[in-house]
Amino acid sequence: MRQSNLLATTLREAPAEAETVNHQLLLRAGYIRQLAAGIYTYLPLGRRVLRKIETIVREEMDAAGAQEMLMPSMQPAELWKASERYEVYGKELMKLSDRHDREFVLGPTHEEVITSLVRGEVSSYRKLPITVYQVQTKFRDERRPRSGLMRGREFLMKDAYSFDTRWEGLDETYSRMYKAYQRIFDRCGLVYRAVQADAGAIGGEGETHEFMAISGIGEDTIAVCSACDYAANLEQAEVHAEAEAEAVQRNASTLPAAEKFHTPGIRTVDQLEQELQIEPEQVIKTLIYQGGGKIFAVLVRGDHEVNEVKVRNYIGASEIALADSKTVQAAAFVESGFVGPVGLTLTLLADQAVAAMSEGITGAGERDFHLRHVVPGRDFTLEHVADFRTAEEGESCPVCGKGVLHFQQGIEIGHIFKLGTKYSEKLGASVLDATGQSKPMIMGCYGIGISRLLAAVAEQNNDGQGLIWPAALAPYQVHILLMSVQDEVQTAAAEALYEQLAQLGIEVLLDDRDERAGVKFKDSALMGIPVTIVVGKAAAEQKVEYMDRRSNSKEVIGITEAVSRITSGRTVEG
Repeated sequence: MRQSNLLATTLREAPAEAETVNHQLLLRAGYIRQLAAGIYTYLPLGRRVLRKIETIVREEMDAAGAQEMLMPSMQPAELWKASERYEVYGKELMKLSDRHDREFVLGPTHEEVITSLVRGEVSSYRKLPITVYQVQTKFRDERRPRSGLMRGREFLMKDAYSFDTRWEGLDETYSRMYKAYQRIFDRCGLVYRAVQADAGAIGGEGETHEFMAISGIGEDTIAVCSACDYAANLEQAEVHAEAEAEAVQRNASTLPAAEKFHTPGIRTVDQLEQELQIEPEQVIKTLIYQGGGKIFAVLVRGDHEVNEVKVRNYIGASEIALADSKTVQAAAFVESGFVGPVGLTLTLLADQAVAAMSEGITGAGERDFHLRHVVPGRDFTLEHVADFRTAEEGESCPVCGKGVLHFQQGIEIGHIFKLGTKYSEKLGASVLDATGQSKPMIMGCYGIGISRLLAAVAEQNNDGQGLIWPAALAPYQVHILLMSVQDEVQTAAAEALYEQLAQLGIEVLLDDRDERAGVKFKDSALMGIPVTIVVGKAAAEQKVEYMDRRSNSKEVIGITEAVSRITSGRTVEG
């Protein structure tokens, strides 16, 4: 490709709305352009990188036994209502109606569509197991599209779905997909971790793993053990309960009775800590939540935070939220800040650390009063005790107990789920087994955000000058910079090298623009193509400057040697 014909205008400065490095560089280097908030055009350079990613994904999906297909983006809304996800997704669903007022959604994912399809195509266990996948544009009406391709309203995704008659079969497919994802991300040159995760709106009946590209701009926090392979999204990270399980052996008769004391205007743990000169772990926080049609209380220690994902999963609700002040007043008969578990008629979900306390300070259920010497199990019930809090950095690993948890930020680039029969039961996707009995199909689903993957690679591979693409994903393998288009010797050498490499199957971009050398060097560094060949005055001696973008190393070598290095895949240092 001749750069004089390439649709790729570089920018000296990034637009003000571009905050992350990958967003800035993809805009500046001419890979993408924004059409509207969260909606991007992929210019030729960006499209070439996407195609490289798609090729890797397709090769590994095919090798794992999956079959490619393509499903419609427009989906009848009744399918989503049948699966009971219409309300769960809520405003994130892009909705539209046809001329007959039939309601459709633009697919954010395709569990409903594929389940409906397979229901009509497969009736016997003999046709299972199968795994299918597609690469397709998805739509989600994000409340706050941000970080460029990281969180868009329109994005490219690979989604795969497996169907089986046996849970063991699902386990086998899940394992194959897990390994296929590892190969995909390895080939893309990413630094990543597979972590235990929450299933969220996709749901399911088993384990789920997110694949996280490690990055300081990641929206997700992951907890990683220093001694074993344990890693989990912070939403899912378990709390090591060994110390908490060693609950004190209480003798209620030797403990003082709960005592009410005056605390005018003191509502928060920080205020209690300062006023009473106590530690926050001596306080029991009582927070009123609503969700799943219920109002309930969650109890955590004053130094801990409620993990709403764990609470949501425990009560089986799709969403939960802190109750507003009016709801708190109606449910607890006192305003927030003075609510306590003693005498509270709501269901109490007590974190295991609270259950292990010998006594604590709580709200008294009366304005401007608290209670001290409150004993869990004596002064309020412990019917619902579980891990309801967010893990903290430095805590013991919940698996090995030897290491400690360290936190990292990650960008979600893939997610695999064991769906079980969640969709097949609701949408009637069943098969006759060997005995003639009708059984719901057992499903799994496996997604990769392809456009997000492009952004994650760009975020991990750059320097102060621009992008540095891994060889497998670079839009071109070689960038030839012709220093002077007026110099016949340089032009002839550059053209001959360009033609020779192209004939050898090398993807080459030739900068044949009539621009200053400084502009060409800056644009080349910005674009991040792995190898740059500078054709300048040394061309008269059949020599060029060979530059490796990743190492920033340079060397003047003969043109023949340059061709040899490129075709053998060697860098300056290799």
